[in-house]
Parts: sequence; C-alpha cells; structure tokens
Amino acid sequence: MARPREFDETAAVEKAMHAFWEHGYEATSTQDLCTATGLGRSSVYNTFTSKRALFQRSLAHYTGTQLGKRQAILDGPGTAAERLAAVLDQAVEDDVESRRRGCLVVNTLAELGLPDDEVGAALRNDTERNLAMFAECVREGVLDGSLGDGLDPAAVAEFLLGTISGLRVMARRGTSRDSMHAVADIALKAIVAG
Repeated sequence: MARPREFDETAAVEKAMHAFWEHGYEATSTQDLCTATGLGRSSVYNTFTSKRALFQRSLAHYTGTQLGKRQAILDGPGTAAERLAAVLDQAVEDDVESRRRGCLVVNTLAELGLPDDEVGAALRNDTERNLAMFAECVREGVLDGSLGDGLDPAAVAEFLLGTISGLRVMARRGTSRDSMHAVADIALKAIVAG
C-alpha cells in the first residue's frame, strides 16, 4: 500500500516556480527543485513525473496569478487610461519587489523560445489572454475618451504588452525604479487622448 502524500502540492509548485523564476528552466537542477520544495527526488518525480511537468505546473501557476492581478486592475474603477497607468505601475513595482527577476514568461521566452509542447501552448495562451484584456481596455478608452480616437485596439495591445516585456528586461539589468516609471509614462502618453 502506497503511503499518502504528506505535503501541500500547491505550495510545492509555488516554491518550484520561484526556483525556475530565479534560475531559468535549464539552470534549475532536480536538486535545486528538491531544495526549494523540501521534497526528496522520488517525491518530486512521483508527484510531478518530470522536471518539465513541474515547470509546466509552475508556469501555469505563475501566469494564472499574474493574469488575475492584471485583470483585477483592468476591471477596476477609473477611466481606461487610469487603469492602464495602474497596470504599467504595477509591472514596475512587481519587478522591483521580485528582486528584479523579471517575468517568468518573458524569461522563458528568451530562454526556450516558443517550444511546440505544453510550455509553448501555455506561453501562447498567456500572450493571447493579455492581448485580449488590453484590447478590450483600449476599446473602452476610445469610448470613454481617455485614449486617443482612432486607436487600433489590437496594435495598442501589442504595444502595451511589448512595453511591459521591455520593463521586465529593464528590471533584470538593474534599471532604476524612476527610469522604469519614466518609460511607462512615455508609453501611456503615446496613447492617451489629448
């Protein structure tokens, strides 16, 4: 009879996520994952089957958390321009607070590209969901008058996601908080009405 699991699987995924976020997929060894999660090698493999499967779970956990935070801001009060400003500010502050690790999605794209597997599907899904959220907010901003008239929501969504990805890379190279906020402000000024 197999022994029941005596650990919190979600907490283990969260801890593994931080290891992958800190070191990248390739540089994170099985021993690093054991150390991060507090699990033995056999528990890691019995529970998650492989390093790649644990990475997929970690990436899904990360993207779900980040998308939820972003969606909450975009669904919040204020004009579309104010909500987009809040998203850009949150991106800067998250980067500074996360010890300048950048974004797990951006880091993974830089390291692995867009693989033709579940990791690639998760990366594509994250991108599509972000673009859809931004495009919807841009449509609202054109209607509420806070964003420039005639903006292409899809193009502006790509611009915003590209700006946030750039901010993530800036954080990794140690750019100051003030400089990152200045870049976010320039991006917002490019799309606001007025």
